[in-house]
Amino acid sequence: MTSTPHPDLVLTDEVRDALADGRPVVALESTIISHGMPYPQNVAMATEVEDIIRGHGAVPATIAVLGGRPCVGLTPADLELLATSPDVAKASVRDLPYVIARGGHGATTVAATMRLAALAGIRVFVTGGLGGVHRGAPESFDISADLAELTRSDVAVVSAGVKSILDIGLTLEHLETGGVPVIAFGTDEFPAFFSRVSGFKAPMRADSAEEIAAMMRIKWDLGIVGGLNIANPVPEGDEIPAERISAIIEQALTDMAALGVTGKDATPYLLGRIVEISGGDSLKTNIALVKNNAHLGAKIAAEYAAHPAR
Repeated sequence: MTSTPHPDLVLTDEVRDALADGRPVVALESTIISHGMPYPQNVAMATEVEDIIRGHGAVPATIAVLGGRPCVGLTPADLELLATSPDVAKASVRDLPYVIARGGHGATTVAATMRLAALAGIRVFVTGGLGGVHRGAPESFDISADLAELTRSDVAVVSAGVKSILDIGLTLEHLETGGVPVIAFGTDEFPAFFSRVSGFKAPMRADSAEEIAAMMRIKWDLGIVGGLNIANPVPEGDEIPAERISAIIEQALTDMAALGVTGKDATPYLLGRIVEISGGDSLKTNIALVKNNAHLGAKIAAEYAAHPAR
């Protein structure tokens, strides 16, 4: 598979050189910085995650739109802008042409990060939680673009499962329909973001980065288009027990309904409200699981770079 980046992308020298040399690169989203966590925890988390990836010998590539330019790899000043500016839009795939044409700033969602990572030739992407089918979707049709993008972009996405605020069962069904491999790392249980258990069995299991890299290579060598979801459970000592987080989520959902918050504003509101109700515990768990995913993602990227698809 080619690793030649799309000419419209702006790459840092570090990322461009790594891709040209066939060295491991790990994509990172930026919505978690601008819309997923408060300042200054957001920029501290982004910096620590990049350091974790470098510690494994891989190159981090945080992705965003800055000044109308799709950027792959950011400077510390760029991270600070994303973490503090009120003018950063939440940009999914559908929003990219709008934000870029207007010369704006956009923090890329999982879907948009996947698309830009694929255009850059990056095959591994680390995030916190995957989007999915929202509760009440049979009436609202509210389904994250993340799921559609997993059927289109050849990127392995390492997450701690889908966000607990979603309908996990319907999300797994939707991924199956899309032909997306869902692989739990080191467990038979599909993780639920804040907690290690969801009540749903994982469709597949892998116990090593080597095994996951082999699945990636075989999938794409067979010409099967689309990504893979690697569900990596939050470390046991950092999780919020399922019973406690379920009650917190129900309260947050009730509060959101009372305020009439919907659409792309729903997830940022819910995550922020969950931080409030949990007394900050959910933020600590969120940071811990992202770091944990960075360790695994960097190992997968290294294994895949050693033996890439044809």
